[in-house]
Amino acid sequence: MESGSSQPTPSSGANALETRSLSKSFGGLRALQQVSIGVAEGSITLVIGPNGSGKTTFINVVTGFIPADSGRVLLFGQDITNLPPHEVFRRGVVRTFQNPHPLKKLAVLENLLIAEPGYGDSVLHSFSRAWVEKEKRLVEKAFGILSFLGIEHLWDEQAMNLSGGQLRLLEIGRALMCDARVVIMDEPIAGVAPALAHSILKKLRELAQLGISFLIVEHRLDIVLDYVDLVYVLANGRIVAEGKGEEILKNPRVVEVYLGAEG
Repeated sequence: MESGSSQPTPSSGANALETRSLSKSFGGLRALQQVSIGVAEGSITLVIGPNGSGKTTFINVVTGFIPADSGRVLLFGQDITNLPPHEVFRRGVVRTFQNPHPLKKLAVLENLLIAEPGYGDSVLHSFSRAWVEKEKRLVEKAFGILSFLGIEHLWDEQAMNLSGGQLRLLEIGRALMCDARVVIMDEPIAGVAPALAHSILKKLRELAQLGISFLIVEHRLDIVLDYVDLVYVLANGRIVAEGKGEEILKNPRVVEVYLGAEG
């Protein structure tokens, strides 16, 4: 996938995404307290924690939907702290939501095409030869993505007719259409049958091997832990533990958090 000139260039060995002492308060509520994490290039990093631990606030701050009070967000070493969401997106960070937001009356293929930056503006020039050639390339790109995700047979199906798992795959496809460098996903397998959940995570693993970096929040630890490289545990707005896969669940601090000792 090609990257736009506005996107930072990765440096060898650098984190794709990093937060340093990120903090955010709402009145007297300290939602994030000195949160520092690193998402290595071409990795899948998982953030877990009980309800109210600050996970959604963290995602919102990283993607520019909520300003940080202090701390920094770095994308391939470049400071993107408190940039507006559209600028964070322009630099290669794509966010997917817990509830997918496709254009339901459009076909799967159309949902991918409109995800391409500038596609709508280009339609104004749809009678030019250059546009015809560009549209052909975009359609080929979209079909390639759909084929990779295993949903090419649904290309002309309206998005409203897709299952929950298929909608998750469509969300991933839209991110790929944008040439995302970092994808932030909020519960990508929520409500998805186990077999399809494993299929989705296997696709993320393949994409990570191609260099795309993922930061995901997910509750279904019985499924997701086998596919991630590093886990951070958030509780009361603080990182209380980090580690690899299944070993994180053996951490006494993590057990304490999930048993409700944090209140």
